[in-house]
Amino acid sequence: MVDARDPIADLRRIAFLLERANEATYRVRAFRSAAKALAGRSAAELTERAGNGTLTELAGVGDVTARCVAESLAGEEPVYLRRLVATEGSDLDAEATALRAALRGDCHTHSDWSDGGSPIEEMALAAVELGHEYLVLTDHSPRLTVARGLTAERLRRQLDHVAQVNAALPEGFRILTGIEVDILADGSLDQDEDLLGRLDVVVGSVHSGLKDELSKMTRRMLKAVANPHLDILGHVTGRMVSSRPAGVTGPGDRGHRARTRAESDFDADAVFAACAEHDTAVEINSRPERQDPPKRLIRRALEAGCRFAINTDAHAPGQLDWQRFGCERAALCGVPADRVINTWSAEQLVAWTHRRP
Repeated sequence: MVDARDPIADLRRIAFLLERANEATYRVRAFRSAAKALAGRSAAELTERAGNGTLTELAGVGDVTARCVAESLAGEEPVYLRRLVATEGSDLDAEATALRAALRGDCHTHSDWSDGGSPIEEMALAAVELGHEYLVLTDHSPRLTVARGLTAERLRRQLDHVAQVNAALPEGFRILTGIEVDILADGSLDQDEDLLGRLDVVVGSVHSGLKDELSKMTRRMLKAVANPHLDILGHVTGRMVSSRPAGVTGPGDRGHRARTRAESDFDADAVFAACAEHDTAVEINSRPERQDPPKRLIRRALEAGCRFAINTDAHAPGQLDWQRFGCERAALCGVPADRVINTWSAEQLVAWTHRRP
């Protein structure tokens, strides 16, 4: 007799690898839905259903996922999973590998509280499996309605929920509280100031008026960077370099359909000088369709003396492994690990974000 594998773990692993490969949302959803359908059912029931061909009678289980479940229960690695593992991307070079190994967390992630596709708990467990020590939860702020941005009241409820989740997570890992706050047209931040002060990490990004003329966009960004609550300037140019689906699996799909988009026009030297002056980190966004900022601007930010945060902007668990893409670009530009804030421990990071009054 061959011991059965865990079919739910195999389904979740397939979904993770599909997300990491930026595959279409419907493929990911098929495997996550099947894993959810199996949860709470006994191994005996699943084995019986696999034997008599009734797995597909469970809502959320289709022919492909049923085949994977049957293979897992028979003690075999599902063929679908084997193929995904065999076709994974190429290895990183030595410098990018060293930088990736130095990262201890991710400072820009989303859950199904806004436009992400998975619960906070599932994002956290995926981060644990990747070896992270922390995950900063940064769902959107209220005016980004297309992404179900969190009102002040919903954010307060999320803070209570995160405290409960942290109490149940493995020792040595924690979720840090945060937000991706919208930088408004006048440069102010889209959330209550007192509430921003309670958060561990604040990422600020421009999501509207991306075609504003240079002087207006520069003023907007400079005001935001000068705000003592802002810790990280997110995806600084707003560009999209790919029209491939972004792999978002949540209710915000309509707002995150990837498309090519030119960079916003702003005085990069002035903005990076302000980031260095106010000790605000510049994000190296790892999303394949963003690759933001471009390498020429990473080098200019490095020359200006800026710190960096290599983040995934993940909207699904498998996207948490996209940090490798940001590390490749950072390594090509000569960014040293000691200039990257998420090489720090959670305690060091939070001490840094709360350094200002």
